[in-house]
Amino acid sequence: MKLLKYIANESIVLKTFLYEQGISRKSLSAIKQNGALLVNEQPVTVRKILRQHDVIKVYLPDEVPSAYLEPFEMDLNILFEDEWLIIISKPPLVSTAPSRDHPHHSLVEAVLFYMQKNNEKTIPHIVTRLDRGTSGIIIFTKHQLIHHMLSQIEIKKYYLAVVCGVLKRQNGQIIEPIGRSPHSIIERIVSTEGKFAQTNYELLDSNETHSLLKLQLLTGRTHQIRVHLAHIGYPILGDSLYGKVNNQYKHQLLQCYIVDFCHPITKENILIKDDLHYHL
Repeated sequence: MKLLKYIANESIVLKTFLYEQGISRKSLSAIKQNGALLVNEQPVTVRKILRQHDVIKVYLPDEVPSAYLEPFEMDLNILFEDEWLIIISKPPLVSTAPSRDHPHHSLVEAVLFYMQKNNEKTIPHIVTRLDRGTSGIIIFTKHQLIHHMLSQIEIKKYYLAVVCGVLKRQNGQIIEPIGRSPHSIIERIVSTEGKFAQTNYELLDSNETHSLLKLQLLTGRTHQIRVHLAHIGYPILGDSLYGKVNNQYKHQLLQCYIVDFCHPITKENILIKDDLHYHL
């Protein structure tokens, strides 16, 4: 079992203390059933009154993968790994998770294989997702509890994109609501009935026909960058859904190349940079 260790700095009920550490009620219930709670090496209940300097140990329960996942071996470009997180650079044309059109050979199944090979007793949980055709950084946690903790933390994400056309402005914001297209279960559109979405962009380079942009997601709507850039007239090169079919590229030239966040356990700042995949 994975272990979390804390030291109390005041008199407080254990349950309240654990909630303050980011442990949800659902996670605490699972810990009580299949994990363990110890204070000063003695098993306790969540009603235990902690005293200053008490040592609390939380043993997280093991996890069983879904029967729908089929682990398989794949060369993983691991950018960061510790006991709690594994951060991967995803190549294009690999799905983050199984889907109807691509039920297997997804990245999460490859990470599951890797964890099982290393005798991990937990499973990968997807924190950040990328479209099948998008490359770059994806964050996984190695336990559901850590996934919950990280979901409460701001993750700054930056992307690179090669777009069709030459932008007239050096930087700007695209603030347009995004919703489902009434004619497709996949396609999204800018719609007054959609959800708020904001993308910031900066022009890094350009030539006669294309521009290289740095983009920051302020929200996380499906296909957000692709929809926003197409909406302002600069679709991503290779994006056949929101731009034009390009025989040279089988996927959009879009990459998540920087993530920046606070580690939910160590509290250290984690800044991950991927190698640049696309250039003009």
